[in-house]
Amino acid sequence: MSALFVVIKNAASTPTEMIPILSMEIWRSWVLETCKTGGRVLALFAIPKKDPELRLFAVLGIDVKGEIRVAATDLPTNGLRYSSLTPEIPEVHLFERELAENHGILCEGHPWLKPVRKLEGYPFYRFEGEEVHEVAVGPVHAGIIEPGHFRFQCHGEKVFNLEIQLGYQHRGVEKLMAAAKPSLCATLAESIAGDTVLGHGLAYCHAIEGLCGKSVSQRAKRLRAIALELERLANHAGDLSALAGDIGFLPANAYFGRLRGEFLNLLMEISGNRFGRSLVRPGGVLFDIAKESLANFQKRIAQAATEMKEVAELFFSTPSVLSRLEHTGSVSTGIAKDLGLVGPAARASNLLRDIRHDYPTGAYRFEYIPPMRLSSGDVYARARIRSLESKKSLEFISEQLKSLPLGKIFTPCHALNPSSFSVSLIEGWRGEIAHIVFTNEQGEITNYKIVDPSFHNWMALAMAMREGQISDFPLCNKSFNLSYAGHDL
Repeated sequence: MSALFVVIKNAASTPTEMIPILSMEIWRSWVLETCKTGGRVLALFAIPKKDPELRLFAVLGIDVKGEIRVAATDLPTNGLRYSSLTPEIPEVHLFERELAENHGILCEGHPWLKPVRKLEGYPFYRFEGEEVHEVAVGPVHAGIIEPGHFRFQCHGEKVFNLEIQLGYQHRGVEKLMAAAKPSLCATLAESIAGDTVLGHGLAYCHAIEGLCGKSVSQRAKRLRAIALELERLANHAGDLSALAGDIGFLPANAYFGRLRGEFLNLLMEISGNRFGRSLVRPGGVLFDIAKESLANFQKRIAQAATEMKEVAELFFSTPSVLSRLEHTGSVSTGIAKDLGLVGPAARASNLLRDIRHDYPTGAYRFEYIPPMRLSSGDVYARARIRSLESKKSLEFISEQLKSLPLGKIFTPCHALNPSSFSVSLIEGWRGEIAHIVFTNEQGEITNYKIVDPSFHNWMALAMAMREGQISDFPLCNKSFNLSYAGHDL
């Protein structure tokens, strides 16, 4: 252990006493120096220590080394303030707004300490000037979409600024995860974001397995990875379908949409549920691929790979498609890095960030999926990266099906390690999911922190719209397809 931080492994149990408690000055300098020399912020949050104190934690990732570093500092309630990190490392801007909202911590020097979810009484950002006008969209939307409010400041059709205001369905999930019976926690985790059942479900399972020192069988690890990649495929195909529909390219819209259904049906073949609910649980998986079904499963994956390739070639070779996608809603590599983007949105802006590559767990420790990345950072890149990743996911599933090892698929977990914590990272289809769990002296969960990839990425949509046309908003929004529920928690 370093004097400044403790290095931990993804989804491993570590005694809480191993976390260094630094002075605010040293802690702040450590965060700044780490982020300026190749690190990034995975999570920044506070936990009540004892009245009247809060303990502020920073969880930082060194992707090139696969290191997770943790350190903390204490804040007395008569001095809940510190000099904001945001002006020097903008990726923490939303974390610090959350600290102010949840705990009343004043991050001095933060440019915009507006609450993240509790909205009443706070004004929108405003531009002033002749012919500047506002366009308000939502929070109630036409069609099937979650509640979110978008406030555009425009001059004619040009967007000067987009402010995104969420928080309309704050459900208190983190408190529920700490207070609920263990038998209910997996179901709660699967409900954090309804399109990311397996991503959040696995993040929970890995955290609990780490805290009880449980290693699941190789067969269970492979089945989990197959299911996670099917979830990725279903959502990538669905997003490509939506993008094709938004620009009126109906052949690809219909074909990608049908493929989404096929991937969901394959999930149902495994678990009995098209979204994979009740498949993953601490200790393994509850359902298996029957031996007599394996050949048909492989055949359907091979057919889907062929069809995905054909429709992608059609979509990305059509001039009218390219003219609409290219140079629309661009996010530069520099902005993506400053904002701390994750997942396909980051990789479309030339940032090589993928938990399967940087902090692998489960089957990904033994089976390599090369990360895809592009450099243009526009709608085209965010669409194309989904197509490239789908190809790799299909190849990965095909290889797993050829060599599924024998073994038990489930053995129950028992008592959690007392006075310990675990940081569990999963590469969901939107990107990096983090679940951070603390236990007390009796091995009971006392604190649970969740960071959905959308929490990192919503600001990128606002930046993609700057200086663009307001008519590009639906296309840009679909190219990110971020979660409202995962953000609101």
